[in-house]
Amino acid sequence: MRFVYGINPVREAIAVHPEDVKCVKIASGRRGRDVDEIVSYAQRLKIPVVYLPKQSFDRPAKTSKHQGIIAELKRFRYAEIDDIIDRWKASGKKALILVLDSIQDPHNLGAIIRTASCAGVNGVIIQKDRAVAITPAVVKASAGAVESVPIVMATNLRQAVERLKKEGVWVAGMDSEADKSIYETDLNMDIALVIGSEGKGIRPLLMKNCDFLVSIPLSGRVTSLNASVAGGVALFEIVRQRL
Repeated sequence: MRFVYGINPVREAIAVHPEDVKCVKIASGRRGRDVDEIVSYAQRLKIPVVYLPKQSFDRPAKTSKHQGIIAELKRFRYAEIDDIIDRWKASGKKALILVLDSIQDPHNLGAIIRTASCAGVNGVIIQKDRAVAITPAVVKASAGAVESVPIVMATNLRQAVERLKKEGVWVAGMDSEADKSIYETDLNMDIALVIGSEGKGIRPLLMKNCDFLVSIPLSGRVTSLNASVAGGVALFEIVRQRL
């Protein structure tokens, strides 16, 4: 069992995987057009809707920022790497895949998945160990994007990257020390973008598996971007080159 909280994540969960939604819980007295639309949508799909005291929401959501609405769902279903590959090939477009190495902050992970969804990625691959999984906080930060983007939890990211390379996908690693920036590198190809952790970047062995490395040119006193911002900048440079 898992919980999804917030207007957009609950709406997205019902829209994409209604069969996984066990019930929708709404705080007593919670009103508004968005809530009314969700209630109507859930009722049409015969998803139970229950009203509970607001104070009973903080514990399952593990936050007070639940907007007075929670959906109780079946356990999150991670995709397989074949699902991402199949989705890419069925699209008829160049591959765009995001690989995240050791991302530990749930808000960073949620934000970058949201950005990846907006950029039209075929899927996201995350690491199983020493990294955050898909938690309610990640779902909220993603605005529900985790429900519509295939997400693979890989035990071994190097093996996952090698599988993509065998399918003809080029693997680009984000590294602040790279000689070439994203703006002087041709990224208009079947590509998987690898982004490392907030503090240490891409681990050395995984970095060796990248076909090439690129950086984002920075100026000013702050010398680094967090993972979600760096990912957004790089993903949309790829989108720009394709346009």
